[in-house]
Amino acid sequence: MTREKFNAFCRTLPATTHVIQWGGSHVWKVGGKVFAIASGKHNAPSVTFKVSDIAYEMLKDQPGLRPAPYLASRGMKWIQHFAKPGLPDAALGDYIRQSHSIVSQGLSKKRRLELGLATP
Repeated sequence: MTREKFNAFCRTLPATTHVIQWGGSHVWKVGGKVFAIASGKHNAPSVTFKVSDIAYEMLKDQPGLRPAPYLASRGMKWIQHFAKPGLPDAALGDYIRQSHSIVSQGLSKKRRLELGLATP
């Protein structure tokens, strides 16, 4: 997934914001909380995303995937897609969508309502 495809995909998810920080990484947030990061090469960036406990166990040792540097070392369940074969773009998109959902669910109900992510 190129950086352009990554950004275009993340832009389609509800209530997101985009910033460039941490040395030029493209960081996507929902409710001010990070759910996806693209860093490095323009045409083949490393993509980092939050996962469930089960997904973390399934993905952490797959070729081209690893526990996300810094985040996973602090006990957080984040995976980094850093090399081929990794995940196909469609599967990577599914995991980014799930990351958005996981992070959204961690927001307060009031904040989710403000962002249009929950029903009253």
